Amino acid sequence: MSGLLAGKRLLITGIITDASIAFSVAKLAQENGATVVLTGYGRLSLVERIAKRLPAPAPVIELDATNPEHLAGLADKVREHVDGLDGVVHSIAFGPQSVLGGEFLNAQWEDVATALQVSTYSYKSLATACLPLMGKGGSIVGLTFDATKAWPVYDWMGVAKAGLESASRYLALHLGKQGIRSNLVSAGPLRTMAAKSIPGFSQFEEAWAERAPLGWDLVDQEPAARAVCALLSDWFPATTGEIVHVDGGYHALGA
Repeated sequence: MSGLLAGKRLLITGIITDASIAFSVAKLAQENGATVVLTGYGRLSLVERIAKRLPAPAPVIELDATNPEHLAGLADKVREHVDGLDGVVHSIAFGPQSVLGGEFLNAQWEDVATALQVSTYSYKSLATACLPLMGKGGSIVGLTFDATKAWPVYDWMGVAKAGLESASRYLALHLGKQGIRSNLVSAGPLRTMAAKSIPGFSQFEEAWAERAPLGWDLVDQEPAARAVCALLSDWFPATTGEIVHVDGGYHALGA
């Protein structure tokens, strides 16, 4: 079998529709030789239906990344399909509407805590749940949205992403001795289900389309997916704690 990810066994979270970045990652990974196991939360039948659009069959495991029982049993459930993991993709984020859309000053801790647990702490939770399956050369890759700046309407989700970016660096520190890498891909705005749930998200779209040096396609998930697959591969063996921007170059510009 040939391909960038030939023989790799991957766990991919976060597929909701075929417009999800995670779906593009799974598709590209399979096309490049990987065996893929998916996780879904809530409407598993929907994820299973979307999974049928992939080039090859992929089993779906139920996973609520905030549920200790799900996390404790994850390794055993994955072992029903593969004998170990070479890579894990974290594409999990959620924030109640009250923490978005300009409500930064009004958001209550209970809602902020939900956003932080689901979007930030789950990165560590997923990684440690998968550790029994991973060995030297393993790769964990998450998805972020540039947290070095304050964005209109993104509010506490921006704080959660800043935490995610820091968590990835700490995972790189603590998992490095086991030969496991942790990196993030910072994609520009894409019209995913997650993006559509953010009030006023069109502000991002307009800015990117106008200013990104390379231009920006709001409905093309493949560039971000390619970066994720590259980081899952053996082509970045000494790269960890990194954030790879896939945003048409927007992050490099001043105001």
